[in-house]
Amino acid sequence: MKRSRHDKIIEIIARNDVETQEQLACLLKEAGYDVTQATVSRDIRQMKLSKQVTEDGRQKYVYSTADSEAMQDKYISVLKAGYVSMEVAQNLLVIKTVSGMAMALATAIDALELPEVVGCIAGDDTIFVAIKTNEEAIAVEDHFREMLR
Repeated sequence: MKRSRHDKIIEIIARNDVETQEQLACLLKEAGYDVTQATVSRDIRQMKLSKQVTEDGRQKYVYSTADSEAMQDKYISVLKAGYVSMEVAQNLLVIKTVSGMAMALATAIDALELPEVVGCIAGDDTIFVAIKTNEEAIAVEDHFREMLR
């Protein structure tokens, strides 16, 4: 069932500009899959779906089987597209983004799988990146600044 649902998700996002988990859940229900938003959220993580900026500046889910180096470049381009500023606050890295881009950037940061990063919380234009120690927060900030060049 899960494999079938994942295949359907790939088909749906290939045919539609799906911007939200709720929209994806609705399209899955229309296709006969009884899903909750939590199930869709879990599927998105498991399938490593990412968001891509469309020509009109909106975001849509995409599925990629690209190799990890190509994906790394993609995540960095997402960071560059939405980044405004960042500042360290103890063991938190607070990143300001273009309005509406925080979730996409947080997803990219999570996908980079930096060992120092515990996790991210994203709002509309702000991300809190939890980092293990204050010293590692400074190192991660430096790393991000290098990537953004």
